[in-house]
Amino acid sequence: MKLTLHVWRQKSPGDRGRMARYEVQANPHMSFLEMLDVLNEELLAKGEDPIAFDHDCREGICGSCGFMINGVAHGPNKATTVCQLHMRHYRDGDVLYLEPWRARAFPVIKDLVVDRCAFDRIIAAGGYISAATGSAPDGNAVPVPKDTADASMDAAACIGCGACVAACPNASASLFTGAKITHLGVLPQGQPERYDRALRMVAQAQQELFGSCTNIGECEAVCPKEIKLEVIARMNRDFIKASWLRRK
Repeated sequence: MKLTLHVWRQKSPGDRGRMARYEVQANPHMSFLEMLDVLNEELLAKGEDPIAFDHDCREGICGSCGFMINGVAHGPNKATTVCQLHMRHYRDGDVLYLEPWRARAFPVIKDLVVDRCAFDRIIAAGGYISAATGSAPDGNAVPVPKDTADASMDAAACIGCGACVAACPNASASLFTGAKITHLGVLPQGQPERYDRALRMVAQAQQELFGSCTNIGECEAVCPKEIKLEVIARMNRDFIKASWLRRK
């Protein structure tokens, strides 16, 4: 199958960048990133600079890959990362536009690669618990209700890819921050820092210049791990309570 790609090319953070047009032959069984590998081999053979894009595990686990495909984060398939997207979902002759995540907090490094260190700083601001480490405790030592464990594990599925920020008209990181606050805050082990955690992580997200949440829901729609908006509600609830406790 023959595809026409319009890819964002930007040599460095200070470069203005532009869209470049390429023709590529793809096998329907290829993943999207394998298709880009084929294109890059052709570019290298011509002595041209290959297209830079993030990737690591290519199994939808690490959260490294991610960019806009025809204006949709990770492409058209629900609950799918770019590395899990296969070319059989496209047709011969399709025209695709590839762009990096667009957010002030995610500056472009090169081509489709953006700097997502802002996420790391949000986690570092409070994404931990003070429970002692060591050998694994007995599974029944700390009773945890199943619905609580399920809520924690669902939130912990967030891979930090940044699709939520890219899809949000406000470039908000509320879904990511809410997921990181929720997966620790609902468990017994996360209670000692629960409210301080919410204050610190929300403050860091604001410092990174992410936008505010206005409940549009685009973040949930494009999340490859289907994180629910409920984590934002939990984050807001903990943040408001923590703010009142601090005032007292």
